[in-house]
Amino acid sequence: MRSPGFLKSGTGRRTARNAAAVLSLCAVTALAGCASATSSPSSTSSGGGTAFKPVKQDNASQITVWTDSTRLPQVQAYQKANPGAKLNVVTYDGSADGSTYLQTKVQLFDRTGKGWPDVVFGSPTDVTWASQPTKPNAIPFAAPLDQNLVPQATLDNFAKGSLAPCQFNGHTYCVRNDIAQVVLWYNKSLMEKWHYQVPTTWEQYQALGLKVAKEHPGYLVGSVGDTNSQESYFWSSQCPAFQLTNPTTLRTNLQDPNCTRMSKLLDSLISAKAVSTQGFFSQGFAKNSGSKVLMANGPSWYGQYLFNTAFKTPAKQITAAAPLTWSGESTAATGNVGGGVWMVSSHSANLKAATDLTTWLTTSTANQSKAPTYPAYVPAAKAWLANPTNSSYFATDVSGVFQQAANEVWTGWSNTKFSDATAWSSVVLPALTSGKSLTATLPAWQSAIADEAKANGYAVTTK
Repeated sequence: MRSPGFLKSGTGRRTARNAAAVLSLCAVTALAGCASATSSPSSTSSGGGTAFKPVKQDNASQITVWTDSTRLPQVQAYQKANPGAKLNVVTYDGSADGSTYLQTKVQLFDRTGKGWPDVVFGSPTDVTWASQPTKPNAIPFAAPLDQNLVPQATLDNFAKGSLAPCQFNGHTYCVRNDIAQVVLWYNKSLMEKWHYQVPTTWEQYQALGLKVAKEHPGYLVGSVGDTNSQESYFWSSQCPAFQLTNPTTLRTNLQDPNCTRMSKLLDSLISAKAVSTQGFFSQGFAKNSGSKVLMANGPSWYGQYLFNTAFKTPAKQITAAAPLTWSGESTAATGNVGGGVWMVSSHSANLKAATDLTTWLTTSTANQSKAPTYPAYVPAAKAWLANPTNSSYFATDVSGVFQQAANEVWTGWSNTKFSDATAWSSVVLPALTSGKSLTATLPAWQSAIADEAKANGYAVTTK
């Protein structure tokens, strides 16, 4: 499931059977983060590899914009603010839920030599193919934005690591719209009522979960049953499940201590029934168990889209704490569950207009302060946090927590040509439902990841 708006289009991210709450959620989170160009396009390279050579430019030409329905109002707002802009706006699925529509269309356009849109909203998975030629002698669809299109100063203003999904072979091929950094959500009212301390380490989280299971049976400190749960837990544990050592080689080693420490921790909580194997977004969970979620390790959009919209938890009860650390480790690492990207086509005859649009969409505080999910661009994120619509629901000010977590997303969990949800959903979740432990299922999960990687052309290492 993706984050609201793009829960891992992410990721693609993909979860949800709890109807409207999940569907709107998967449409809300996306990657974005672009800046406006202050210089005209040129063939000068600012990174490694071959310099980008734009096609003949016509700054008066119309640009075609492909967007999903969630971000359509933002594109329309740009048009209203810039009445002279010539936009041909097309709505499509935005690569949601693993759709390959965009890739298929670009492959067609590469064969026919025409039809490419100038600006596209998509998923990080799209960048894995859009940054590479789709056939011999073709040029990659996505333009390298770091080559005199977006100033480096602008790119540097995105949250630490947030542009990692956009970067291949030394260049940046997209900008993030939003991120979905994982934090620890908790019900402040219940924690105070039961005199519990908010954990700061995974070991404390485990101990509290076992305590809750004994003292308040039925209450939960998490779930591993959604199709993106692995991103909240194993990504946050720096488990090398999806780690590209280079653009064509995937490392997946689920026997790494960073993986087994998390699987063993979760196995203890699953066994105690403090962590559910039923997904937060699965059918009936909100009605039957939504009011009994004491804690949830999950993305920044959980507050509004899980607790508020799906669980209907009253305002001023839910808040967030910083990502958990492991005992003995001073620096926290966390996962990311969602986010979309904007790409500019290397075939565009009006790169100035295309870059201006993507810049505004991802960096404008006027635009991003009203966005449904947390912006990747740091100044825009501050404006988003200052908007009461995004904060008034919570029991405490979450600004510091969100800002900290945004810079702690581990970059060792890579975007690949295939979704990280597939193997988890097809192998791990059925095993958990049948009563197998997570730790016992790690070998089968690893094999499924390796098989899918090889089918998508990757060399695989499991060391």
